[in-house]
Amino acid sequence: MTNKQKDTEKSEGYKHFLKEKQKKKYSILFWQVFLSVGFILLWEVMAAYELVNTFLVSSPSQIFKLFITYIADGSLFKHVAISVWETILGFSLGTILGIMVAIILWWSDTVAKVLDPILVVLNALPKTALAPILIVWAGAGIQGIVVTAITISIVTTILSAYNYFIHVDEEKVKMLQSFGASKAQILTKLVLPSNVANIINIIKINIGLSWVGVIVGEFLVSRYGIGYLIVYGGQVFRLDLVMMGVAVLAVCAFLMYTAVNGIEKIYRAKRVTKY
Repeated sequence: MTNKQKDTEKSEGYKHFLKEKQKKKYSILFWQVFLSVGFILLWEVMAAYELVNTFLVSSPSQIFKLFITYIADGSLFKHVAISVWETILGFSLGTILGIMVAIILWWSDTVAKVLDPILVVLNALPKTALAPILIVWAGAGIQGIVVTAITISIVTTILSAYNYFIHVDEEKVKMLQSFGASKAQILTKLVLPSNVANIINIIKINIGLSWVGVIVGEFLVSRYGIGYLIVYGGQVFRLDLVMMGVAVLAVCAFLMYTAVNGIEKIYRAKRVTKY
């Protein structure tokens, strides 16, 4: 077999691999859509035939009608914009502050040993239960809600980022040290660049944690936002409003996660192209 024939065979094999990969991707997408649509249709049918209590779980059609009503009067946009802005502030500040603290812990073993038990205890505390105290301390406006979101995400960020930083390839660290690299140079040239993908994963996690903090904060003090819609619906026994709020919350969280996931794919593609 000539080299040309071998190259052609490899090319055909690679094309087959890409085709199978694409087929699997479409198969997964199909099942995701099928299960989602099937669940909604089953819910609607069960509600129509009174197989479920619509007072408790409402129905997709009623939720959609309410959604259109809130879209028409413009109030939903205001609630969503406020909650999204609070969440962006929460996970951005929580991630930045958490990574800064993780860098300090990586920089100083003494500080890391001193703070380690404190961070473990803080991570074990039920932060949502402390939300009323945090809001009293920070204020009953947007600042209290954002502080709640930051508090829920920052400890997880510190522990995760620090763990990533200290597990950077030891051989590479020793190589840089042998060339006389300073700690700052090791941080900026090795530790942070090699953990970009890990930091993106931390951001993904923080999106969900920050949404929890924002919703809890809005439950307690806000008169606007998705959390307010949910708690108000519960107070007046409008379960369709509660379910609509939950659905909108799920969509917002999914879109934010998808945006970060898109950034991660771009980063990985550039990295593959570079190397």
